[in-house]
Parts: sequence; structure tokens; C-alpha cells
Amino acid sequence: MTEKSGQCLCGAVKFTATLKNGDVGVCHCSTCRRGTAGSYFAIDCGDTLKFENEAALGVYNSSDWAERGFCKSCGSPIFWRTKDRKTNIVSVNAFDDVDALRLDHEVFIDEKPGYYSFSEKTQQMTGAQVFEMFANAQKD
Repeated sequence: MTEKSGQCLCGAVKFTATLKNGDVGVCHCSTCRRGTAGSYFAIDCGDTLKFENEAALGVYNSSDWAERGFCKSCGSPIFWRTKDRKTNIVSVNAFDDVDALRLDHEVFIDEKPGYYSFSEKTQQMTGAQVFEMFANAQKD
């Protein structure tokens, strides 16, 4: 587990988080693609995400069970998290140092547009598999 720091484009939102591992995931769902203007490359930080200036952070309720955080000044997307805040999936490109990280998995592969693909071999999950995974986690 490694603690890393990061910030938004303008620097108003600064944060630290402890990475569970160096595995980057990419989400192809239409909500992430619209919210980030592309596929959402992110990393799981569990419940370790801490902000220096929460007043600069905006939160959008994107579903009944999740929300997205962004900088109120520059609009940079920072995270997707469950409303209980136990799961924080943080935009990998908001971190200061990402060289040691690796692309590991793709979610909502069934919503991926056909105009791009990645050369890395990754674990892939459909939207139904992702929802099932979260539903099972809620039971625990």
C-alpha cells in the first residue's frame, strides 16, 4: 500500500490517498464517458481518500448509490464513490506520480465504443457483472 498525492488542474482540490495496489482500471460506461469526456482511468483507494480543501470540491449524485466528485473551479473529475464512502475510485491522472501503475482491468466492456482498443491484456467485466459484484459486496 502506497500513499500518493494529487490535485485537480487548477490546484484548488488537493488530496492524498493510499492505493490498494498499482492496478488501474478503465470504465467504458456511458456515464463515465460523458462525465470525463473519455474513458475513465481510475484506481481503487478504498476509504483512504482525504482532501486538503473540501470546500473546493463539488459532488454530483450520479445514481441512487454513487456520486462523483469534481473541482468547482476547473471542473476536473476527481473521484467516483459509493454514497457510504467505503469505495473511492480516483481518477488516476489526478495523481502526481503514476509511472509505476499498470492497466489491469476494464469494466462495462459491453458499452465500450468500437473506435478504440488497448494493446494490454486486461481482465474484462460487463456492466451486469459489475452490478453483481457491488450487490454481493453490499451483502457482506
